[in-house]
Amino acid sequence: MKRAKPEDWYRTEKRADDVTYICEPHIQEFYRCNMWHVRGRDRDMLVDSGMGVVSLREWVPLVTERALTAVASHTHFDHIGCHHEFDDRCVHEAEAHILADPTNAATLADPYVTDDIFTQLPPLPYTSQDYRVKSAPATRILADGDMIDLGDRQFEVIHTPGHSPGGIALWEAPTGILFSGDIVYDGPLIEDTYHADAADYHRSMVRLYDLPVRVVHGGHFSSYGADRHRQIIRDWLNARERL
Repeated sequence: MKRAKPEDWYRTEKRADDVTYICEPHIQEFYRCNMWHVRGRDRDMLVDSGMGVVSLREWVPLVTERALTAVASHTHFDHIGCHHEFDDRCVHEAEAHILADPTNAATLADPYVTDDIFTQLPPLPYTSQDYRVKSAPATRILADGDMIDLGDRQFEVIHTPGHSPGGIALWEAPTGILFSGDIVYDGPLIEDTYHADAADYHRSMVRLYDLPVRVVHGGHFSSYGADRHRQIIRDWLNARERL
């Protein structure tokens, strides 16, 4: 398989509300994490950091322009690979041990990381058999109701277990922006990880249904608005309640 150049590994796209989408386009869409950069008055926020196979700080200058808080929506390999590159790192208390000791089993790198998840391989010296997420112990442990303060913008931490124990969403009430992580997005939802929990998943979906969202930026696939948000969750709840 052909290898990508490091300068081509990331793609960025400016969105409304001082939000920038960052992704790794040479990863198959199902495995491709959405990274979200948010500009604030006093500091910036990065929600998730990709696989870590190419330096985010070196090849996406946006993330080095100002003081930045790197938040992990959860600790699966595709979301925390570059967290070690940032000095200010946040994660929910239920998964802090994984961010500090990200084994391939704990992060789901086993069994998912193979050459097959790429359309072009990362630059050398990357090999899938040697892939490891680097340790990035949290500098702040998050709990439900905590706030990520960027000066003029505050994001509320909503604990959303189900996909994983320490999954979180980030809610900015004045703008109606929700960064939802992997608990809900517009694509196939993953409910069978080793630390998934069906009852928690149901509670998290019920909680998110009533949020007055304007736009949802998920951990995978495309962003969407309020009507689609409620349709995704309602369809999910209806399917579970028929079981």
